[in-house]
Amino acid sequence: MDKRLADDFVYQQLANATLLFGVTLMGGMAYVIGSGQQRRSFQDTKRSLRDKLTIEQQSKEQERLLLSVLPEHVAVQMRQDLGLIDTQFKKIYMSRHENVSILYADIVGFTAISSTYSAQDLVAILNELFARFDRLAEKYNQLRIKILGDCYYCISGAPVERSDHAVLCVHMGLSMVKAIKYVQQTTNSPVDMRVGIHTGAVLAGVLGQRQWQFDVYSRDVELANKMESSGMAGRVHVSEVTLSFLNDEFEVEPAYGERREEMLRQAGIKTYFIVRVLKPYQGGSSTGGGNVTEEKNVSEGEPLDADGGDAAETLSELRDEDEDSVLSPQDESKENEDAKILAMLEEELVNRDDDMELAGATNLCLTFKSNEVEAAFAKRTDGCPLSAVAPPFMLLPAVAIIATFAAPVTWPLHAVYLALELETCLINVLFYACFKYAQHKKQRLSPFWIQTCSIFNVSMFVAANVATMVICGDFDTVLAEDSLREDAPARSGARRCMHPSYYFHVAAGAACCVLWPDAMGGAARAAYLFALAVAHTVPAVYAPALLALRDHSRDPYGPLVPNVNGTIYNNQLITALTHIHAGRNIVMLFIIVIALLVYNRYSESLERARHSRGERMRVQAEQAKDLRRRNQALVHNVLPPHVASHFMGARHHHRDLYSQSYAEVGVLFASMPNFSEFYSEETVNNQGLECLRFLNEVISDFDLEDPKFSKDIIKIKTISSTYMAASGLNPTRQMQPSDGVLVRWAHLACLVEFAMELQRVLAAINEQSFNHFVLRLGVNHGPITAGVIGARKPHYDIWGNTVNVASRMESTGKAGCIQVTEETSQILKCFGYYFEQRGLVAVKGKGQLMTYYLQGKRDHPNGETEVSNMEEALCEAEVTDALLANGDAAISHPLQLQSAVDVNQHLLTKTTIE
Repeated sequence: MDKRLADDFVYQQLANATLLFGVTLMGGMAYVIGSGQQRRSFQDTKRSLRDKLTIEQQSKEQERLLLSVLPEHVAVQMRQDLGLIDTQFKKIYMSRHENVSILYADIVGFTAISSTYSAQDLVAILNELFARFDRLAEKYNQLRIKILGDCYYCISGAPVERSDHAVLCVHMGLSMVKAIKYVQQTTNSPVDMRVGIHTGAVLAGVLGQRQWQFDVYSRDVELANKMESSGMAGRVHVSEVTLSFLNDEFEVEPAYGERREEMLRQAGIKTYFIVRVLKPYQGGSSTGGGNVTEEKNVSEGEPLDADGGDAAETLSELRDEDEDSVLSPQDESKENEDAKILAMLEEELVNRDDDMELAGATNLCLTFKSNEVEAAFAKRTDGCPLSAVAPPFMLLPAVAIIATFAAPVTWPLHAVYLALELETCLINVLFYACFKYAQHKKQRLSPFWIQTCSIFNVSMFVAANVATMVICGDFDTVLAEDSLREDAPARSGARRCMHPSYYFHVAAGAACCVLWPDAMGGAARAAYLFALAVAHTVPAVYAPALLALRDHSRDPYGPLVPNVNGTIYNNQLITALTHIHAGRNIVMLFIIVIALLVYNRYSESLERARHSRGERMRVQAEQAKDLRRRNQALVHNVLPPHVASHFMGARHHHRDLYSQSYAEVGVLFASMPNFSEFYSEETVNNQGLECLRFLNEVISDFDLEDPKFSKDIIKIKTISSTYMAASGLNPTRQMQPSDGVLVRWAHLACLVEFAMELQRVLAAINEQSFNHFVLRLGVNHGPITAGVIGARKPHYDIWGNTVNVASRMESTGKAGCIQVTEETSQILKCFGYYFEQRGLVAVKGKGQLMTYYLQGKRDHPNGETEVSNMEEALCEAEVTDALLANGDAAISHPLQLQSAVDVNQHLLTKTTIE
C-alpha cells in the first residue's frame, strides 16, 4: 500500500463512520416518526370508535324516547325535514285513515281517592296504572294517543291497517277493566274503568312546531269520547259501527247510550255493552290457552278475562314487566363498553386489509380517484413537521469530512461545500423560525411550504454533490490527457479526485432524503428519484475518467489480463466485467433508487390506507352526530330540554318518576272558540284535512314566536284548538327570598306579553286568510306540580289548582279578551298593566272568584316601564296581602291532581268539534 492511501486511511474510516451514522440516524428517526404515526393513528381510531359508540348509544336512547311518543313514519319524516328551508306554509304531518277503532277509557271514582293522597302519590299511582295500560297497548297492537288527566285513549288500525282492529280494541278495554284492580288494591277504593269504543275515520298526526304530541282528529273521535262518557263503570261500551267489525267474537247486549248522550242520538248510533268473550284472544303473547270463559258475565260482577284467564293472572302478567321502559336506557357497563371498543379496534386495525381499504378508491399510482379526497390527503397534518428538513442536515457532517480528503483541495470545490453548508444551515434556521411563529399564532405550517423547503434542501444538496463530481471529472480528464500516473496529485492546478465512490454514497443518502416530504405525491417522488440518479450519472458519462480506478493493484480483473489469449478466459467477458466494475457505483445507485421506490409505494399505501380509514370513520362519526343532533332536536320538541336531559344517559325505572314542584308559575290557556264552526269534513276540504292545515299554520306561528319568550315560557300542549303554555318552569332560575315582585314575577309579565303577541299573530293570519278567528285567553299564577307520566310513552304535563283556575279563566272569558284573577291582576299592575273588573265567576273547587279583563299596558314617561321604589313597595304589600288572603302561598295541595283531571276533562269536552 503506497503512502497516499496510508495517509488518508484514517479519514476514509472516519468518513465511512459518519456516513453510516448519518444514514442510521435517518433510519432511526424514520422509525420513530413512523411508530409515532401508527400510535397516533391507533389512538385516533380508538377515540373515534369510542366517540362513535357513545354517540350511537345516545342516539339509540333518543330514538327509543322519540319513537315512544311519535309513530316511526312520522318521526322519520320529521328527521328528514330538519334543516330544510322554510316555505310559506308550514308542513303538516297528518294523514287520513279509514276503519280505525278509537278507545277512550276514564277512571271512575278517582275523586274519592284524591282527598287522601298527595299529588306526588297520585301521580305515582297513575303512572303505574298507565304503564300497565301501555304494556297492554303493545300486546293488543294499540297506538296510545294521549293521556288527559285520568283519561287514556288509543287507536287500532292506524298507521298500519289491520282487519281485527275492533276486536283488539275490545280485548284492550276488557283488560283495562281488570288492570284497574291494581288501583283498587293499592288505594282500597271502589275505583273502576269506563270504556267507550267507536270505529270510523281519523286524521292522525301532529300540529305545530313545538312539543309535538301525536293526536287524532275527526267527528268519529268525538263520538268515541261520547261513547265513554255515556257508558257505565266496569263495562266496555261499543257502537253499532264497532259491533259490525267484531265478527261475532263477543256476546253483547243493548246499552241505550243514545238515550244518555244527545250527540249519539243525533248521529243515529245505537250502542252495546260487551257481555262475554265467545272467542279467546289468539295473539302471540296470549296466556289464556284454549279455555273459553263463556259463562262469566260482567253484569253479574264476575271478572271477564279476554284471554281466558282470571283477574289475578292479568295482574301478575302486568306486574314488573315493563323494566324496559323508554325512560330506562339500556346502559352498558364500563367493562362491556371497553370490550366492545377492543373488538371494534381489532376489526379495524388488527384484521384490517389495506388493499381492500384502497381497492376502487385509488389508481395505479395510488392517487385517490376523488379530487376532494386527494386534496385532503395532501393537506393532512404532519405529526413531525421539523423532520422534513432534517435529513440533509444529518448527512452534512459526513460530507464535511469527505471534503477534507476525497475531493481535491481547490477553491471551486471549497466554494461549493461552503455554499452547501451555508444553505443547509440557513434553510433549517428559516424553517424553524417559521415553525415557531406558526406555533405562536396557533396555526399549522402549510404542507406546500414544508414540501418546498424539504425539496429545496435536498435539491441544493444534490446540486452541490453533482457540481463537485463535474469539477472532479474535468480534473481527471485533463490529467488523463497528459498521461500522468493515476495517483498523480496535481498538474497545472488540476488535482485528482482519489475517492469518487463517496459521491455516489452521498447520492444514495440524498435519495433517502427524498422519501421524507409527506406531501409529495408518489409519481412526483419517483420522477425526482430517477432524476437524482440520472444527475449523478451524467458527470460519469461526461468524464469517463472519473470512474477509472485510482489503484490498479485493487483491480480484481488485472491478474486475468495476461491470460486473455488462453483458452480459459474470454476477452469480451473480461472487458464487460471491467466496465461493470468501473460503473458499479452507478448500478448501485439505480438499485437503491428502485428499492426506495418499492419501499415508498408500500409506506405510501399504508399512509393512504390510514387516511382512508380515518376519513371513513370521520364520516361515520359525522353521520352519527348528525343523527344525534336531529334526534335531539326532535326529542326536545317532545319533552322540555331539562326534562329530556334528566332521562338521557342515566338508568331509570318507570317508577322513578320525574316530578318537580314550583311555587311561582304562570299558566296560559288560549283557544279559538269559533274554530268548531269552521271545521267540517267534506270533499271540498279533503275531509277536514285543509281545516287542520289552517290550524297547523296558526299553532306553528304561535310556536315560532319571538325567541325572547323561549327563555321563560314553555309550551305544554295543544288540545284541538286550545293552546296551553306556562312560565317560571326554568330550572336554572334562582330566586332569592329578598327578591321583590318585579324580579320574582317577571316571567308572568312575559307570559302576558306572549298572550298579547298571540292575539296580534292571529289578527295578521286573519288579514291574510280573510278569516275572523278570535282568541279567548285566561291567565293565572301560583304553585303547580310538573312531571312525566307514562313509562313507555312519556307525557310531560303540569297539575294543580293554578292550572284548573287558568283553564276556567279561558273557558268563562270573552272572545278577544284576556281574563285573570284578582290576585294575578295585582301582580301585573306592578308591571304597568291596567284592567277592567268583570265580576264574580264560579270556578269548580274555588267558588266565586273576582276576575278582571286585561285592557293594556301603560307607558311611563320617556318610554320607561319601570316603577319607582315607592310604587314597588306598595305593590309588594298589595300582592302579599292578596296571596295570603286567598291561600295561594302554599306550594302544594292534596287535591291539585284532581283539579288537573278536571282541567283535562273540561278541555276534552270544551274543544270537541261540534
